[in-house]
Amino acid sequence: MSEELGMREEPRGRLYRVTHRTVYEYDDDVTSSYGRGFLCPRDFPGQRRIDHELVVDPEPEDSSTGVDAFGNHDLYFHVTQTHRRLVVDAQSTVAVAAEQTSWANWDDWADWEDVRLRLAQEPLVRQYVIDLDPPEITDEVLRWAAPTFAARRPLVEVVAELTHRIYKELRYDPGSTTVATKVSEVLAQRSGVCQDFARLAIACLRGHGLAARYVSGYLLTNPPPGQPKLVGADATHAWAAVCFGEDRWLAFDPTNNQLVSDEYITCAWGRDYADVPPLRGVIYSEAKTSTIGVSVDVAEL
Repeated sequence: MSEELGMREEPRGRLYRVTHRTVYEYDDDVTSSYGRGFLCPRDFPGQRRIDHELVVDPEPEDSSTGVDAFGNHDLYFHVTQTHRRLVVDAQSTVAVAAEQTSWANWDDWADWEDVRLRLAQEPLVRQYVIDLDPPEITDEVLRWAAPTFAARRPLVEVVAELTHRIYKELRYDPGSTTVATKVSEVLAQRSGVCQDFARLAIACLRGHGLAARYVSGYLLTNPPPGQPKLVGADATHAWAAVCFGEDRWLAFDPTNNQLVSDEYITCAWGRDYADVPPLRGVIYSEAKTSTIGVSVDVAEL
């Protein structure tokens, strides 16, 4: 499965080759395997997908691509060959330009209460304001967020402090959570991974009537000389974005305490992780054990 976009104008900025490999191995035969995911980078101002290719081994009997309700490119495949090893390789070429380089340079300094009033007039963003089911906006989350949401404070300052607090007060600890861990649990144990930190930020913003979305993608694997490697660069990454109205979104990364820059490649966005997992599926097998290996490389061209 591949997609070539031809001669389309690229944003000024940096060009990347993204390689994402997922390997599933089982201790018994798998007779049927269904997969669905979001491995194709998006097109939007500041990012241009030049090409994308997906290879599944064994070759699927059936496969397709489409666009979901959030505008993401999703994939589907069905492997019917008996197998004990399944490999999904996704490769993309993407051009990225930095839209925002510092908090101070953001051009909208409206108070967060005023932004909330704006959003009330924009029904299309309501899906990013409403809490999830089961709810993530608990009393504990609201109490923790309250000091940051001071009255008549510019939203950009709120988001900057929220990003910093998550970075300073919670510990990055791979293995301490799963995709089923609740935001309240992450806050209680003060640890998690990038997906958890993005979801905590989103719950805090939604708890105050603001629109926030979950974003999945990648980070530059090897930074320029002299710059530290960012957390999450060796796997898929996740961050959040907040809406200022009129489809203007500010993307930020609590895991690394910074705005999203031209070192980030966006694959998909939605209300939560469950909307945009990189890959998930169902198998038919008597296998008792299985392993999954994921490797990601983002190389600048």
